[in-house]
Amino acid sequence: MTDIIVAEGLVKTYGKKVRALDGLDLRVAQGTVLGLLGPNGAGKTTAVRVLTTLLQPTEGHATVAGLDVVRDAKELRSRIGVSGQYAAVDENLTGFENLDMVGRLYHLGRGRSRTRAWELLERFDLTDAAKRPVGTYSGGMRRRLDLAGALVAEPEVLFLDEPTTGLDPRSRLGMWDVIAELVAGGTTLLLTTQYLEEADRLADRIAVIDHGRVIAQGTADQLKEQVGGERIEVTVAEAAQLVPAQQALAGLTGNEVGVEEHTRTLTAPVTGGVSMLVEAVRALDAAGVSVLDAGIRRPTLDDVFLTLTGHGAEADETAGAAA
Repeated sequence: MTDIIVAEGLVKTYGKKVRALDGLDLRVAQGTVLGLLGPNGAGKTTAVRVLTTLLQPTEGHATVAGLDVVRDAKELRSRIGVSGQYAAVDENLTGFENLDMVGRLYHLGRGRSRTRAWELLERFDLTDAAKRPVGTYSGGMRRRLDLAGALVAEPEVLFLDEPTTGLDPRSRLGMWDVIAELVAGGTTLLLTTQYLEEADRLADRIAVIDHGRVIAQGTADQLKEQVGGERIEVTVAEAAQLVPAQQALAGLTGNEVGVEEHTRTLTAPVTGGVSMLVEAVRALDAAGVSVLDAGIRRPTLDDVFLTLTGHGAEADETAGAAA
């Protein structure tokens, strides 16, 4: 499968102290979705800006659709679509006028620009609001209009930088459906996000980025495997029961049992799923331990973050330029 996005050794510095990208390497196969996952300050937005010709790298090189992002920047801009963290729409124009204007900027011509605007307004369920000023739109409507604008020229490669940030859960689910539809139609997509569930659901492959470089990549399942398999989690009724509970679980599983005294929770890696959970509850009962809660936990992408970076996926901003 052909790689339609290739980045090799990308470095982007601001002054002498801020190193937003620090040797970033990426490859995205045609017709797939790469989820670029990382906390604020990791370099996600900077990577998108370089790949979409909005910033020039300090070092390294990249190509998108076979075009160099520096040397062929003008031609490349006509081949890609971009939707940033904040809806880039004119609040004084109507929804239709916004999309028609984008079509004119892409030199689609008057007729095609108008036709394409109405096609996208219908696709994004904005027809009823087409003639209203965008200043009257809700946040979710503005995000949909912004994404529609990125699709006016029917780009073969689409960059979405945290497209659902700030949306309520219902609007986020709706946006996920739209993105899934685009991908099913053959669009290649690079998606940056802080939402672990979003990457899990939409991305074919995930690249975890931290401090300006990729620290792990693979499918969601491959990344989860890096932090181990299933674990039993048990919460006991009293702190005095932690020791006998730990002994009982260690004897059953043959593995080291982690203990969190504050929450009175014990964790032990296991195999066997629900059947092992049943055996664990029986062993705890035989040891005279009162169990408040017990379950099987499987690794999540948040576990991947904690393992790889030592912090969660929504860490505080560490460097504005490296967002």
